[in-house]
Amino acid sequence: MANSGNKIKVGILFGGKSAEHEVSLQSAMNVFEAIDRSRFEPVLIGIGKDGKWRLGGESLSLINAADPRRISLTHSGDPVALVPDSKGMLCKTEPLCSPEPPNYPLPTTHYPLIDVVLPILHGPLGEDGTVQGLLKLADIPFAGSGVLGSAVGMDKDVMKRLLRDAGIPIGKFIVCHSHRPLPPFAEIEAELGSPLFIKPANMGSSVGISKVRGEAEFTAAIKEAFQYDTKIIIEEYIKCREIECAVLGNDDPAASVPGEVIPSHEFYSYDAKYLDENGATLEIPAKLDDGCQSRIRELAIKVFQTLCCEGLSRVDFFLRENGEILVNEINTMPGFTKISMYPKLWEASGIGYTELISRLIELAMERHSKERRVDNGLNRPC
Repeated sequence: MANSGNKIKVGILFGGKSAEHEVSLQSAMNVFEAIDRSRFEPVLIGIGKDGKWRLGGESLSLINAADPRRISLTHSGDPVALVPDSKGMLCKTEPLCSPEPPNYPLPTTHYPLIDVVLPILHGPLGEDGTVQGLLKLADIPFAGSGVLGSAVGMDKDVMKRLLRDAGIPIGKFIVCHSHRPLPPFAEIEAELGSPLFIKPANMGSSVGISKVRGEAEFTAAIKEAFQYDTKIIIEEYIKCREIECAVLGNDDPAASVPGEVIPSHEFYSYDAKYLDENGATLEIPAKLDDGCQSRIRELAIKVFQTLCCEGLSRVDFFLRENGEILVNEINTMPGFTKISMYPKLWEASGIGYTELISRLIELAMERHSKERRVDNGLNRPC
């Protein structure tokens, strides 16, 4: 790698074993292009759909980078691993020569230290606390929520129960598990009404979500959602406006101006978000009166803190015609392309894309420094 001088080495971790793999590639591509090179030296670490980590070169090598439907990660680059207490030291890995088990990568060659990581990963095995736990074990600063906030933010079932217990308004929902009998459609319809939304409990970017109007659609939607998770959420349909608000910070977070998503599709689907350039209109700031804007911003921060989040999150709301505000969900690592809602909300609030990336890095290092002052009692007198 090039000599960075006094620049901070920033590991951009992207890709991953998730149905949101392609979204992560798009986000990382934009972050890599926009990061402040006068302060930071980006180090690319791509995770393939097979889960293998590879060290990138001086440029982001993607196949079909301009086509969100066909974008993919190349398999070039040295295979690397991050091991506990490495403090950011990447290890080159090579498989054992023997074909007999165990046949797994072993650390061999070491690379220079990474100072901080931007885990630009969306969905399971990236945004759900798993990678965050690995980064904590490695004792390296990383942007975004920690293990708890990430895990809670990903699991819509646990998220909604915590919000409900905190007195935060949410819509009605039912949870179903793949290993338990499913309630009859008539029973679910009686409780939640019709139409319904069915979605995997642990997934984002509207992957696996279906809008259901009858029993025939219900069966197909259940099957689709269970392809992505062993736990699914069935939610009431809420006639509303879809409002989103970005949150930034650690102990004293701030909320952006709210924005509105106006989908041209039947709902804000994966295609509408990432594939169809005319899939939705983002109105930033949203046309709301001052009182409504203030309530949404206050509620966004309350949700962020209730769910133990840090660094960044996007909180999504439903706004009924009568002015009632309901929380839909939180996204602890929202889409981060230049045209994604999270950076655009902060741009409208006075923080540009490059500055936003810098702030996330600063927040990561600030939190890590604070956490290192706590030694978990290891040095207390016996």
